[in-house]
Amino acid sequence: MTRANLLAVSVGNTRTRVGAYVDGKLVESATFINERHTRVMDSVKDAARPLRDHAEAPVVMSSVNPAVSSQMETELQGLGRPLYRVERDLPIPIGRQLDPEALVGEDRLLNAAGAFDVLKQAAVIVDAGTAMTVDLVDGAGTFHGGAILPGAQLMLDSLTQRTALLPEVELSRPTETVGHSTVEAMLSGVYYGQRGAVRELVERFADAAGQYPLVVATGGDADLLFREWDLVDRIVPDLTLMGLEVTLRVALERGREES
Repeated sequence: MTRANLLAVSVGNTRTRVGAYVDGKLVESATFINERHTRVMDSVKDAARPLRDHAEAPVVMSSVNPAVSSQMETELQGLGRPLYRVERDLPIPIGRQLDPEALVGEDRLLNAAGAFDVLKQAAVIVDAGTAMTVDLVDGAGTFHGGAILPGAQLMLDSLTQRTALLPEVELSRPTETVGHSTVEAMLSGVYYGQRGAVRELVERFADAAGQYPLVVATGGDADLLFREWDLVDRIVPDLTLMGLEVTLRVALERGREES
């Protein structure tokens, strides 16, 4: 099996995640806030240090945030490495059962590719970020789409912005299920509301798939929302980066087969 060397860069709505792969293994990873763009680029360069002896190792980039990624792509070219954008330069290696006109976020497809590469069975992938996505991959490695809902902090922000008296609240685990203050009530509603939505969707996806899939969670809020929850089989913070590594590896293997 091909062991890829690459710098994986995943630009999200709020955060950018980067990781260096050496011989197919993730040896360095970090997450940064997009608003601190200058610091993000410095940290990307730091993350590339394990690849200093692999000058041929490319940057493989995905994005769901064009405003950030367009500038970042230009700056990444300054690293002097080949740069590939998934779907534009490299197809994400996951089957798709979608409407013809469907436009699916690259992160969702990469998460599916990364999960299926390891699990080789049906799975539900929950990505808990600015938005939350809950997606189904069947046992043949086909991405069927799923559901999109507001992320936890977005829910809290909308309560503040669309009401007269509810305060600004930063996401955290509620200390009590029955909120005895406005803040605790908001946290409880969002925290258990997110979990309840995921459980309902997983059960419905299981009915559609004819089997109960493994549930994999990723994203910036996954640990806070799902740690030690029996519904979620594993939390994989670097799942999107894994999808980027799989994408390059499969492209390299196909290139060798065709040559």
